[in-house]
Amino acid sequence: MSQPAVFILGGAQTDFARNWSKENKHIAALMREAVLGGLEAAAIEAGEVQTAHVGNFAAELYAHQGHLGAFVLEADPALSGIPTSRHEAACASGSIAILAASAEIEAGRYDLAMVVGVEQMKTVDAAVGGDYLGTAAWYEREARGIEFPFPKLFGRLGDEYDKRYGLKDEHLAHIAAVNYSNARRNPLAQTRNWYMSESHASRQSRYNAIIGGRIKASDCSQVTDGAVAIFLASQNYAREYARRRNIDLDRLPRILGWGHRTAPVEFEAKVAESRDNPYVLPHTRQAILDAFKRANVSLQQISAIETHDCFTTSEYMAIDHFGITRPGESWKAVEEGVIELGGAMPINPSGGLIGAGHPVGATGVRQVLDAFRQVTATAGDYQVEEAAKVATLNIGGSGTTSCAFVIGR
Repeated sequence: MSQPAVFILGGAQTDFARNWSKENKHIAALMREAVLGGLEAAAIEAGEVQTAHVGNFAAELYAHQGHLGAFVLEADPALSGIPTSRHEAACASGSIAILAASAEIEAGRYDLAMVVGVEQMKTVDAAVGGDYLGTAAWYEREARGIEFPFPKLFGRLGDEYDKRYGLKDEHLAHIAAVNYSNARRNPLAQTRNWYMSESHASRQSRYNAIIGGRIKASDCSQVTDGAVAIFLASQNYAREYARRRNIDLDRLPRILGWGHRTAPVEFEAKVAESRDNPYVLPHTRQAILDAFKRANVSLQQISAIETHDCFTTSEYMAIDHFGITRPGESWKAVEEGVIELGGAMPINPSGGLIGAGHPVGATGVRQVLDAFRQVTATAGDYQVEEAAKVATLNIGGSGTTSCAFVIGR
C-alpha cells in the first residue's frame, strides 16, 4: 500500500559564510532567521504551522544549549504552543528530523510541519571543535586524544578503497575542485568567494596541509554556522495551498521516496562487516536503494544528486554507491566529467558540504531544500537543466547513519 503524499512547500537558509559568534548572536537567532525567511519564501503564515522538528547534533557542546525545539517559538508569537522536538544523528540529524516530520504527516497527525536544521560551530577553535565532532564516532575508541579524528576516519575510507580497488589522490582533488567551482554559483555558499583549483587541491603546501592520513585541507568540508527551514505538508493542506496560489497541485514537489539505515558506529566494524561485499558501506548503498524503490525510480530518472561530501572520500564512495559506476570504479565518473554541473549526473550543484558549507545539524535539511530548488527551477546560477527528480544522501558518523531521499513532482 502506498504511503500518503508528503509535499515540500519551500523554505530558506541562512548565509553559510556568516560567523554568528562574531556577531554576538545566540543559536536562537540563527533559527529565527531561517524560520522567518522560510515562512516568507513559502508564503505561509506562522499560525498555520502545526508542529516543528529541529535537527541538531551538538548544541550542548558548541553553544551550551539544549532543548532546541522550544527555541522555534522565539521566531514568531503565533508559533506559541505548537508541539516541537529535537532530533540527533550526528551529521544526519537534519534528515532524521525530516523523517520524523514526514511520518507525522503520513500518520495524519498534522497537515503542516516545519523542519529546522541548525548548528553553530564557530564558537570554539579548530582543535576543540574537532574533539566535539569526535563524539559522532565511538569517542573512547576512535576519538579521545586524537587530533581531528574525523579526517583520519574518512582518510581510512579512502585507504579501504585503495586496498580493494586502488585510489588516486588526483581524483579526490578533482572532486574538491568541482565542489568549489559549483559553490561560486551559489550566493549562500560559504566558499563562494574562495579560490580552489584542481592543481592547488592536488598539492600539499603551506595553504593545503595534511589534516589526517591522506586527507588534506582541500579534501575537507567547512566548519559552518547555519540554519535551514523547510515546510512539509499533507495532500489536504497542499491542495488548498496550491488553490490559493493558483497553481496545479502536481507542480508542488514531494518526497517521492526515502531510505534510512544504520551501520555499526565503529569504522573498523563497518569494514569488517563489508569484507565480502563489493560496496565498502553496504548499509549506505541499501539506504539509497530503499529510497529509489519507494520512489519507484531508477538512477536513470534522477537529474542530479546532493550528497554528503564531508570529505572527498565520502563523495568518491557515493558515486559507486548510487550506482553511477560499478563498485570501485568511481574514478571513471570523475575522469569522464559525469559529476560536473553540465555532466550526465551532476553531483552537488550547490557546492555540497565542501563548497556550500557543513553546519552539521542543518546539512540534511539544506540538501532537501536544494533538491526542492532544482525541481522547481529556482536554483539560479547552479540550476541543473530540466531537473525533474533529485536524490540526496546524508551521512552521520563514519557512515553510521545513512539517509537518502528522492525529491520530485
